[in-house]
Amino acid sequence: MLPEAARAAPRLVFVHGAGATGDAWDLQRLVFPAAVAVDLPGHRGEEPGRRRIEDYAAWLRETVDERAWRPAVLAGHSMGGAIALAYALAFPEDLAGIVLIATGARLRVAPATLNGLQTDYPGTVDLMVRQFLAPGADPRLAARLAAAMLAVPAGVTVGDFQACDAFDVRDRLGEIQVPALVIGGSEDQMTPPKYADYLEAHLPRARRVRIEGAGHMVHAERPREVNEAIRGFLTGLGLRT
Repeated sequence: MLPEAARAAPRLVFVHGAGATGDAWDLQRLVFPAAVAVDLPGHRGEEPGRRRIEDYAAWLRETVDERAWRPAVLAGHSMGGAIALAYALAFPEDLAGIVLIATGARLRVAPATLNGLQTDYPGTVDLMVRQFLAPGADPRLAARLAAAMLAVPAGVTVGDFQACDAFDVRDRLGEIQVPALVIGGSEDQMTPPKYADYLEAHLPRARRVRIEGAGHMVHAERPREVNEAIRGFLTGLGLRT
């Protein structure tokens, strides 16, 4: 049981995906104004990125420690979800829960994508953004996503996707005892519904929310539904939002 002060004021920490920044969570921050959305190292060009998911998790732990964000509820999208899983394995004592959005216990990346990011960054970003969104998504959202990704240094994004490609904690999910909310879109091409199925089946305390008609950028495509799911999860933990 969490102390009453922690129950009253949980620190919700949003962790963005590969080639993104904390701005990816703007539609969540409107609803959860007390939350924070971190910029992972290098994503605004101020320092190198990291090459391993575990190294991002270690950086995040230092940030949580420095800013006294314990106990935290980590909400991660795609690579950010992988970081949340790695964090839960390494530092479970920090956490009240984790929210895993459009992610998986293993995140393989197609060799053609890794090669394209290194040889034709703008063209590959354009192709990827098309895959990120469900059919019929607002084209203005696609344009915003592409512009945001192109603003991240190409080398950092390449490192992110290499880190994702090496990530695999499928055989360790049973060690994660913190409550988990798994959110995924039915039309996600990058982390298809079977990824969320696996997390739900193998995380001991998982609850699943499937959002019909949404793609990989489910939190941007369907923010109201995602925000409602997060709010319900926090309420279920006994935490006020």
